[in-house]
Amino acid sequence: MTEHFHHVVRGTGPGLLLAHGGGGSVEGNFGAILDDLARTRTVVGPDYPGSGTTPRSATPLDLDELADELVAIAVGAGLERFAILGYSLGTAVAVRATTRHPDRVTGLVLTSGFARLDNRIRLAVDVWAALLHDDPKLLAKFLTLVATGRDHLEALTPGQLETAVDQLAAFVPDGSPEHVALVAKVDTRAELAGIAVPALVVATTLDGLASPALSRELADGIPGAELVEVEAGHNIGAEARDEWLAAIEKFLGRLS
Repeated sequence: MTEHFHHVVRGTGPGLLLAHGGGGSVEGNFGAILDDLARTRTVVGPDYPGSGTTPRSATPLDLDELADELVAIAVGAGLERFAILGYSLGTAVAVRATTRHPDRVTGLVLTSGFARLDNRIRLAVDVWAALLHDDPKLLAKFLTLVATGRDHLEALTPGQLETAVDQLAAFVPDGSPEHVALVAKVDTRAELAGIAVPALVVATTLDGLASPALSRELADGIPGAELVEVEAGHNIGAEARDEWLAAIEKFLGRLS
């Protein structure tokens, strides 16, 4: 299966595996910081089925299989051991990869993440799934509403807002139904206490999709995890790129 996952490999140095969000992609979720990360590390970024140029899956996605596949891709790219940077759904993928392959993972950075669904995400997933089939532009408006920080949203002119919505509607990956269905099943709470590698949890404090309380739960559940709070909505790469990158690089620098 590994050969069917499109992935990027950039840079040299210690390994870093990227795990993107549901309805996202490596470029969409990490594009703002990818070149910076690759200056000091070998970055491997796979696109999930139905994202980027990876073919859509004909069957439901499974968290174990997805985590195993990402690890296999990193190993196939020459990384024997590596840190994992997970975003949104990718935080659950990163946790599962760590608990299934503890000999491979050196550290975790979990951004805008969750170990379980709260009622906010549960409702959002239901709306997301329905609008995927019925009205992609309305879906883009909904995701913009819940995932954008207040100040960033209000700073947009009406024209900029319309453009942002149109761009998001055009971006929605073909595999989003499978991604959203996987989000709906996430529950990694029982695994957190067994994580024995350094971990950084980045909470997005203005996030209307994955609330900062869920990031705090992740940090509380992982022994010794560090929590950093960044004033941004779910789309941290667009709203607080520099703060996010600085937190990641400071943490990864301590692993080297």
